[in-house]
Amino acid sequence: MLMTRQTKIVATLGPASTDPVVLEKMISAGLNVVRVNFSHGSADEHIGRVRMVREIAARLHKDIAVMADLQGPKIRVGLFENGFVQLDVGSSFILDAQCKMGNQDRVGLDYPELVNDVKAGDTLLLDDGKIVFKVKKVAGSEIHVETLVGGPLKNRKGINKQGGGLSAPALTAKDMEDIRTAVAFEADYIAVSFPKSGADMYMARELTRAAGGHALMIAKIERCEALENIQELIKSCDGLMVARGDLAVEIGDAAVPAEQKRLIRAAREHNKLTITATQMMESMIESPVPTRAEVSDVANAVLDGTDAVMLSAETAAGKFPVETIMAMSRTCIEAEKSAKSTLDADFLNRKFTRVDQSIAMAALFTAHHLDVKAIAALTQSGSTALWMSRLNCGVPIFALTPEEKTRRRLSLYRDVRTVMMQYETEDREILLAKAEKALLDAKVVEMGDLIVITIGEPIGKSGGTNTMKIVRIGEHIGQTQ
Repeated sequence: MLMTRQTKIVATLGPASTDPVVLEKMISAGLNVVRVNFSHGSADEHIGRVRMVREIAARLHKDIAVMADLQGPKIRVGLFENGFVQLDVGSSFILDAQCKMGNQDRVGLDYPELVNDVKAGDTLLLDDGKIVFKVKKVAGSEIHVETLVGGPLKNRKGINKQGGGLSAPALTAKDMEDIRTAVAFEADYIAVSFPKSGADMYMARELTRAAGGHALMIAKIERCEALENIQELIKSCDGLMVARGDLAVEIGDAAVPAEQKRLIRAAREHNKLTITATQMMESMIESPVPTRAEVSDVANAVLDGTDAVMLSAETAAGKFPVETIMAMSRTCIEAEKSAKSTLDADFLNRKFTRVDQSIAMAALFTAHHLDVKAIAALTQSGSTALWMSRLNCGVPIFALTPEEKTRRRLSLYRDVRTVMMQYETEDREILLAKAEKALLDAKVVEMGDLIVITIGEPIGKSGGTNTMKIVRIGEHIGQTQ
């Protein structure tokens, strides 16, 4: 149970991580959240993988969250007769919405409306910017372009418009069907790709609720429009994913680091979660060790205050999924050692309108200045632990809850560890004794340690945290025996 890493690790499931032996090693190595990528695979495959994750997690007594990542309106070229074409700098090419099979002159589009979204002078970036086109003219179903950066263009590669402005809706018919699949395997989080506004997130949430699900909503920030509407998006979601791949293509790679810091800071200020994603340890798809640049990238995300760092192809299709998680875990731990607590400054100019949030902040302040061993939050919904995790007080937070779904959700919260504890009594002293024993059994405290506990009365009422108590481990256990 004793865990020194604060930052959580999200890993994408795929062919490289389908073997139950490999998956068990990944979980043992420090995996906290699995990502189910709906851009690949069938519904039955996803359901089977999630079932396997839950079975292994239960056997290892681990709380592992599941995040369903919707494909969204990925705008792509169609198919080529020979699988690809080689484009030279200066050559002309046509993106043709009516083309059925591509050749050296033209290729089809799976998003015919692209002809209405571009005009002469626009820049299109394909295959994550490896191919660059300048639009010369739009004629009917055809977009005539000049190749500015050439190379091989393969089947089904994605298209981005530099500066944004594509009108494709965030939720496609496939996404709506995939939401039902995510609800069927009880996803803890649903990540919405390419949202442009709060309305996109509200629609995803309503579709999830209508299907009977209660997953929290993650907005993937990938479009220029998302940056322009970021306050609205933050209010409408439960967390942000800084999806640096498509975002870099739209705004330019040099602008991404500053945006990453700004997004993480804004999300934390609004008590929302953050995930930093894309190419974090991409070299480990083929190599058993990361590059120094990748280690620095992960460390900087940790120092930015992200809740989680995410692996994509590294664990879905890479040769070293277990080693990648181990390397990422080591990097997070080392980076966290240098993170400074700015708790006192963070409290300045803050006002709280809720009793439970005020109690959470009081617990942080007390724990920081009293030098206690741990903070223990008896929580049903996990809200108290969320608020505590938004500020770094240097003291580990333990969420004690009987709710399995809450424990899984908390697996994504920075610096929050979960402990299963049943609330079988309304007697506060007995419950506090149980909390002390649960922490002792988990080997996170010792007899005589000082801790801060938050609890709500009446016992078991969600959102009712209204009491903070400073406790020395053992005092309640002795009183109730």
